[in-house]
Amino acid sequence: MSSDRLVVAVDVMGSDGGASLVVRGVEYAVNKFPGEIGELVLVGDSVEIGTQISRCGRAFRKKSVEICHASQSIDMAEKPMSALRNKKDSSMFTAIGLLKNGEVSGILSCGNTGCLVAGGTLKLRTMPGIARPALASVIPVPGNHFVLVDVGANPSTTTANFVHNAVMGALYHKAAINSKKEPRVGLLTIGTEEGKGSEAIREAHEMLKKIDGEINYCGLVEGFQMFSNSVDVVVCDGFVGNILLKTIEALAGTLKNYVRKEMGKNPLRILGGILARGVFMAMKRDLSADSYGGAPLLGLNGAVVKAHGSSSVEAVASALRLTFKLAKVDNKSSLTKAIERVNALILR
Repeated sequence: MSSDRLVVAVDVMGSDGGASLVVRGVEYAVNKFPGEIGELVLVGDSVEIGTQISRCGRAFRKKSVEICHASQSIDMAEKPMSALRNKKDSSMFTAIGLLKNGEVSGILSCGNTGCLVAGGTLKLRTMPGIARPALASVIPVPGNHFVLVDVGANPSTTTANFVHNAVMGALYHKAAINSKKEPRVGLLTIGTEEGKGSEAIREAHEMLKKIDGEINYCGLVEGFQMFSNSVDVVVCDGFVGNILLKTIEALAGTLKNYVRKEMGKNPLRILGGILARGVFMAMKRDLSADSYGGAPLLGLNGAVVKAHGSSSVEAVASALRLTFKLAKVDNKSSLTKAIERVNALILR
């Protein structure tokens, strides 16, 4: 593949909403972000993909889209090792293979997280000096969108993993949010006093203080500080991060439904809702998780983005836009050098 070409492979069969939703999400991205979406390879059942493309609008049907047939798909409940043995021709692993062979610049999947992490790690390998990849998610909050890492790739995290995740999270913040400032990095625990948290957290805190200068480490942070513009990158283990991410998303949905229900209870509230429509539209625009849609698997030799299995059309489109953005931003050299310097400090 030519170095000036950007091609992204999309695992069409991984979504809870099926191939229809993913293809509609790809079409939405092409129409909404025309200058940012390059060439596409849709991976999965070729007949099903062709059928879904035929239902799309004329503008999308005219776009050059390659279909790569894969005879299998991976269920959400499937175990990674079982899938690696028995689903070699799955849409997910086929897409990873295209990236490994240099046929595409990045991949997007809404499929099984464990299988994507295992397949990506085994087939693409981690970058030099990084033991495990990490999933990073942008959390939109008023005045300051922050990066949460890890959100599920590794439930058990070593002290070195915490440090690597902090470095990768800071670089991702610059790429995803286009920030010119040095991101403030915090380590999530149960209190900001020295000595708080588990043994792994305490050790990671000491290591992160050693590398202050490589990153802008601001110390230990508690949950409420994430939403008060105190930090730009929040580092935690994958167990805590996954629970936290899903709790935030569920709470946002609950509050949205509660406000909608209460607003419709009487004419006066309905009128108030109409008058406040601009506020609600601004909240949807600025705080919607769909605006980012995907979580990159940081630390691999290639751009791999994971979207929710339950992603909406808009979330798939945003995740595809992010995949192209990460494929275009080549920070492999700077990350490798930063990890090398950090390992020299923490592993001696």
